Amino acid sequence: MGKRALVVIDVQNDYFPGGRWPLVGIEAAAANVARLIATFRAAGEPVIHVRHEFAGEGAPFFAAGSDGARIHDSVSPAEGEPVVLKHFPNAFRETGLDALLREMGVDQVVIAGAMSHMCIDAGARAARDLGFEVTVAHDACATRDQEFGGVTVPAAQVHAAFMAALGFAYANVVATGELAD
Repeated sequence: MGKRALVVIDVQNDYFPGGRWPLVGIEAAAANVARLIATFRAAGEPVIHVRHEFAGEGAPFFAAGSDGARIHDSVSPAEGEPVVLKHFPNAFRETGLDALLREMGVDQVVIAGAMSHMCIDAGARAARDLGFEVTVAHDACATRDQEFGGVTVPAAQVHAAFMAALGFAYANVVATGELAD
């Protein structure tokens, strides 16, 4: 068995009620992320936080330097835990995440956070393409309703579709209870 790390993607204030881009079920997902963090910390396994900021004016959410772009208090990094800043949905694109994981000797990543259909999907696929074994904690992820062709797709269906697709070829998709104490 190799070395694993928890990668917490974009659990930031703007995704919570009162934020600029609230997600369906984010509070329950964040509670599961917190459980995963506690489990990894107790086991001495790495926890890496990824935080998104949009560059420039007119950001729809996660505006650089804003309170909304801060990591939510429920999953705050502990002293010494790395925080990777990204500007694209893929947490590996133009960041040091891949190098950081390799320096730590990690070959397995557990991914949790937001949004299921965007940054979780992009990060999980990239991690697998880079050779990591990938697990996604599906109930530690959240998204929001999406619209296509005049049809609103409920968040639960968006989430299920993306978890099904990841589970087909990119990741082991499991519940938090299978990973956390």
